[in-house]
Amino acid sequence: MKMMNKNTVLGWATLIMIIMGLILIGMGVFKYNEVAGWGFGTVGVGFLANAWVFNALKGRV
Repeated sequence: MKMMNKNTVLGWATLIMIIMGLILIGMGVFKYNEVAGWGFGTVGVGFLANAWVFNALKGRV
């Protein structure tokens, strides 16, 4: 088994956060029609923004 370095960990974290962000946005759009949908969508966008930061950190840490 290959050891994971910092860039690999950041890559996996970025992928997981993108998937979770899209799931949360999808829940906000398709499942909840009330104010809760806005909350899920906002948190999903926050996950995508955090994934963007993780992706930008690859190679610099």
